[in-house]
Amino acid sequence: MEWRDEGVLLAQRRHGETAVIIDVLTAEHGRHAGLVHGGAGRKMRAALQPGTQLDLTWRARIEDQLGAYHAEPIRARTVAAMSSRLALAGLNAVCAMVLISLPERDPHAPLYERTIALFDLLGEDDVWPLAYLNWEMALLEEMGFGLDLNVCAVTGAQSGLVYISPKSGRAVSQAAAGEWASRLLPLVPVMRGQGDAEPADISAALATTGWFIEQRLLAGTRGLPPARGRLLEQIARLG
Repeated sequence: MEWRDEGVLLAQRRHGETAVIIDVLTAEHGRHAGLVHGGAGRKMRAALQPGTQLDLTWRARIEDQLGAYHAEPIRARTVAAMSSRLALAGLNAVCAMVLISLPERDPHAPLYERTIALFDLLGEDDVWPLAYLNWEMALLEEMGFGLDLNVCAVTGAQSGLVYISPKSGRAVSQAAAGEWASRLLPLVPVMRGQGDAEPADISAALATTGWFIEQRLLAGTRGLPPARGRLLEQIARLG
């Protein structure tokens, strides 16, 4: 079997003396692993860095095999990632979140496009935290756990929305929350494209999206990756 696709490198690990196994997010084949012969060598090692855009050809005898990649770099993002602590933390966080959230070989073209757009903003620290928040919300949407933040789930009101139901992922107004308010999650205005996107607001919003990713998308089977926590630390330091 053989296919050709474009993808972004998420992670690599050594395999034997000269090869590496890479995990990539591809446009048409989802998150997909494969072996790169000679990938541990000096020439290929420099090209196979997280965030690098690759032209990939995958071959295997049968579909279920790990298979082998021929990988040609299209665009490196190492310089952008090393431009600031936020950029580096952001790159690592996105790669870790994709690895933990997406089933292997399950295509998600819209999320792929959003991920590439997010990587292309690396180094633009003034806009990147908000872009990452929007990416996490898109991740939930793509995986079937999207948040409905337009109207109150109880009354249908479009104003006074300050909470999110942890059960339904729908907005709840201040007036409708009543005695249940302490059991609801905060709906930060920035999640609806409102208010200022200050670091404190984005951090609060990411606490909410993180809850849904951990408890709904990951079904409580594992925690969020440490790389995401390091990104949140960098965002908090912007305040």
